[in-house]
Amino acid sequence: MATNLFRNLPSVNELLESPPLKGMVAKVSHHVVVTRVRSFLDDLRSELQSAAAEVKLPDVRELAERIAARIMETDKPLLRPVINATGVLLHTGLGRAPLAEAALGEMAAVAQDYASVELDLVSGHRSQRVLAVEGLLSEATGAEAAAVFNNNAAATMLSLAALATGREVIVSRGQLIEIGGSYRLPEVMTVSGAVLREVGTTNKTRLEDYEQAIGDRTAALLLVHPSNYVVSGFVKSVPLADLVRLGRAKGLPVIHDVGSGALIDFARFGFSDEPVVSESVKQGADLVLFSGDKLLGGPQCGIAVGKRSLVEQLLRHPLARALRVDKLTLAALAATLRLYRDPEQAMQAVPLLHLLSTPLENLRLRAQRLAPQMADCRAIASADPLEDITYLGGGSLPTQKLATWCVALTPAEMSVDRLATRLRTGRPAVVGRVHENRLYLDLRTVFPRQDLDLVAAVRALADGEAL
Repeated sequence: MATNLFRNLPSVNELLESPPLKGMVAKVSHHVVVTRVRSFLDDLRSELQSAAAEVKLPDVRELAERIAARIMETDKPLLRPVINATGVLLHTGLGRAPLAEAALGEMAAVAQDYASVELDLVSGHRSQRVLAVEGLLSEATGAEAAAVFNNNAAATMLSLAALATGREVIVSRGQLIEIGGSYRLPEVMTVSGAVLREVGTTNKTRLEDYEQAIGDRTAALLLVHPSNYVVSGFVKSVPLADLVRLGRAKGLPVIHDVGSGALIDFARFGFSDEPVVSESVKQGADLVLFSGDKLLGGPQCGIAVGKRSLVEQLLRHPLARALRVDKLTLAALAATLRLYRDPEQAMQAVPLLHLLSTPLENLRLRAQRLAPQMADCRAIASADPLEDITYLGGGSLPTQKLATWCVALTPAEMSVDRLATRLRTGRPAVVGRVHENRLYLDLRTVFPRQDLDLVAAVRALADGEAL
C-alpha cells in the first residue's frame, strides 16, 4: 500500500511549480524552499510507511500549502519586538531597558560603515576602544578611569581575577548574592581564582568583622549592594565610607559592586537605597562596578570605574579581551551618557527615565481612553481601567514598587491563559500579566506611540488570528 502511495507523491519540481510555493521562493530563497520541500516529503514518506490503515494523499496544491505554512512558521524570527505591558520596566526576559533614539542613531551609524574602534584618527596610530566612553564615564561619575565589559557579572569576575587571584577577598555573608541565570557570587569568586573570606552573619556584619579577617593573604574588601532582596529587622551592615577608611589604613582596595548603576538619585521616583555611582566614587571606593542596561538605561554591559591603576590592571588581564564589548555597545553607551549631561534632557530622552517620570494621571487618562476600544472586541467580555502597583524590576529591583494604571481584560469565551498566549504570539507581540483571572495590560511600560498597536492587537483576536 505504502509503495503505491510513494509512487503518487509529487516530485520536488512539481511542488515548486505550485502557486503557494512559487511565491514563497521570492520571499525566502530557492535553497530554503527546496530544502524544506525535501524534508517535508521525507517526513510524509515516514508517516505513510508507519500508517496502519489506508491513507488518502492530499493533492499537490494542498501539500504545497502545508509546506508553505511550515516554512512561514519556522522562518519567524525568534527575536522580535514586543509591547511590554507587564509593568516591569527592567524586565530581564524582555531585554531590560529600551534604548534612547540617540543611542539607536549612533549604533546605526557605526554599524553601517567601518568605525574608528581602535584607531586614533588624528595620529593614525592604534588606540584603545574604551576611549570612546572613558571620558564620558569619568565625567558622569568623577572617577579617574573606566572600562567596559559585556555585563556586570563579567566586570565582577574580571576584577576579582585581576586583583585577587590566589588571595582572599573579604565580603559580608549577607551580601553573598545570587541572581538569575545561576550567577552566585561564591561560585564567580571561585572561577576567578580569588578566595572568598566570609565575615559576619546573614543579618549583621560589623566593621570589626572585616578588620579581624584581614591578613597577609587579603587582596581586597568587597561591598555588594543586594539589589534583588532586602534583609529587614535586626540587621546591621558597614557603610561604604567606614569600609574605605579601613581599606586605606590597611592598604587594601575597596571594590563596590552597586549592581544597577544609577547615575542620578532615584529617590525622585520614590525609590530608596539605590546607590548613585558618583557617590560611591566620592566616598572613596577604589573600584565601582555596575550595569549599563538597568538604571542607567543604556545597552547591556558591565562598567568598572575608579582608580586608574586598578582599571589598567583589569584591562591588562587576558580575560579583558574575551569580555570586551563591540562597537555597537560602545556607540549606544556613549550616546546615552551624553544625554546625562543635561539632567532634564535625560528625563525625556532616556526611555527608562521617561517611563518612570510619566505622571500617574496621564496613565489614568490613557487607560480610560483605551479600555472602551478594547471592550468592543468580540473576544473580550470586559475591559476595565484600574489603578494598580507594579515593580521597577523583576529579577533585579523586585522590591521597588511603583503606582500604575492598567486595562484589565476579561475574555469572552477563551481562558485568560489562552488570551495571554494569543496576544503574546501575535503581531505585534503583546506581553501582559495575568492576575485574578484577568489579563492586565499595564501602561507604565507601554509607550504612548504603541497605544494604537495595543488596541489593534486586541481587536485582532476577534478575527481568529493574531496580527
